[in-house]
Amino acid sequence: MQQLLKEIRNCTLCEPQLDLGANPIISANKNSKILLISQAPGRIAHLKSKAWDDPSGKVLRKWLNVDETTFYNADNFAILPTGFCYPGKGKNGDKLPRKECAPLWHEKVMHQFKNVKLKILIGNYSQQYYLENKPKTLTETVQNYKDFLPEYFALPHPSPRNRFWIQKNPWFINEVIPELQNSIAKIINN
Repeated sequence: MQQLLKEIRNCTLCEPQLDLGANPIISANKNSKILLISQAPGRIAHLKSKAWDDPSGKVLRKWLNVDETTFYNADNFAILPTGFCYPGKGKNGDKLPRKECAPLWHEKVMHQFKNVKLKILIGNYSQQYYLENKPKTLTETVQNYKDFLPEYFALPHPSPRNRFWIQKNPWFINEVIPELQNSIAKIINN
């Protein structure tokens, strides 16, 4: 696993298309219990070389009901974006992840894990990549999260930009988050 992570972190395949250059961000080990599969690192993650160390990460840790120490312990959580590098700024937020990353690396990484109990799909992009019978909208996918268990748990992106979606869909905080927290606690404590 360590050799593979080193190869990924040294990847420059897409560098010419990346606004800030290549800086692949991944965190994992063979004992990781939960995979966090998301879109791509943001600008702050790129600058810090650390995923989820931003306002979105704070919200995600609240949803998972874990502290930073638990979150950044690779025995608990592997961080596996569909695009490993910050893609750059687009018209309405960050650009989509580069399409080369997931097909090139994900299967190789997945074969290394020995203890994964749950894959959390954060945002529409990772859900489109992994869910065969995905409903048309992110809202429908998250509402029907039980359809994808026990392998996958579908979440919206925890970005502050999604605060209106959260307000518009109170069932998410009232029903989905307690189920998520219960699942996470069981996995981490076993």
